[in-house]
Amino acid sequence: MWPPYVRAVRSVCWLPGGTAGRIVYALKYGGWPKMADAMGERMARLDWPSDVVNERAAVVPIPLAVVRQRERGFNQSGLLARAIARRWRVPEWPEVLVRARATATQTRLTPEGRRRNVSGAFAVPPHTRSALVGAHVILVDDVVTTGATAVECASALLDGGARIISLVTFGRAPALGDPE
Repeated sequence: MWPPYVRAVRSVCWLPGGTAGRIVYALKYGGWPKMADAMGERMARLDWPSDVVNERAAVVPIPLAVVRQRERGFNQSGLLARAIARRWRVPEWPEVLVRARATATQTRLTPEGRRRNVSGAFAVPPHTRSALVGAHVILVDDVVTTGATAVECASALLDGGARIISLVTFGRAPALGDPE
């Protein structure tokens, strides 16, 4: 499922439902941005291969659509990335990955629909490429379902000069149609 330039993927817990589902919902839709610090703390404690720990140059939040960020008042991935960066003592690079175009919400799309929806939706601005050259960066998001968004972001980072990408999320949700 993951392309070869994605080195490692880690998530704290399975979703949906339960306490973890309520935590993510409170962060994204309940107006509780302070939840991100505790979530990021738990994400920062995940076990990683030694090469990922030794090579990680920075954390990069998955950019949120401008409309959604305006509605929420924050990018949940950015808050999580900031919390992780502080604990890992690495920089947070929110400017190296941007939304090149708006996308529809992914929540009710099939895996193929999700891939089509995010295709070409992310880019690395030319003025940030020098920071990425040869770097191993850690993408940060709240939840991974099919991985379509993460793969598209990782591809943009690779095209922008990153050598390798890893991914950390708070939750891992089964994709639409996955067996329970």
